[in-house]
Amino acid sequence: MRKAKPKKRQVLPDPVYGDRKVTKFVNHLMYDGKKNAAFTIFYTALDKVKDKLANETKSPLEIWKQALDNITPLVEVKSRRIGGATFQVPTEIRPDRKESISMKNLISYSRKRSGKSMADKLSAEIVDAFNNQGGAFKRKEDMHRMAEANRAFAHFRF
Repeated sequence: MRKAKPKKRQVLPDPVYGDRKVTKFVNHLMYDGKKNAAFTIFYTALDKVKDKLANETKSPLEIWKQALDNITPLVEVKSRRIGGATFQVPTEIRPDRKESISMKNLISYSRKRSGKSMADKLSAEIVDAFNNQGGAFKRKEDMHRMAEANRAFAHFRF
C-alpha cells in the first residue's frame, strides 16, 4: 500500500448514558445526518424495552448490550479463489467488525419488521435478540452454520 492507513476516529460518548457504544449504534441508525432523530428513536426504543421487560432486573441499556452480545457472530465465511475454484473459507472476525456487524444486523432486521414507528420495531427486535430469537439472531446462527459446514476449507485461511 502506498498510503498509510487512516487513523480511527474516536466517537464521543452519548449524552444520556455516557457510552461510546450507544453513539456508534446511533451513527449506524442515523439517516441523512439526522443524529437527534436517531438518538430520539434509540432512547424511545429503550423506554419501550423497559416497559416490555418490566420484571427484568437489568437496566434497559444492559438489556440492549446483552441483546447485542447474543447476536454477535464469532466466525464468518469469506470467498477465496484457489486454482480456479472458489471456496467459502471460515475465518474469525476482528472485534471491531463483530460489533459493527451485530449493530447493522439489529438495525436492518428492525427496519424489515412490521410496526408503526422505528422505535417500536427496534424495541421489539432488541427484546427478541435478548431472548435469543428474531431475525438478527437467526442471521448469526446462519453465519455460524455456514462456517461449520465449510470447516473442511479452514486450512485455506489467509
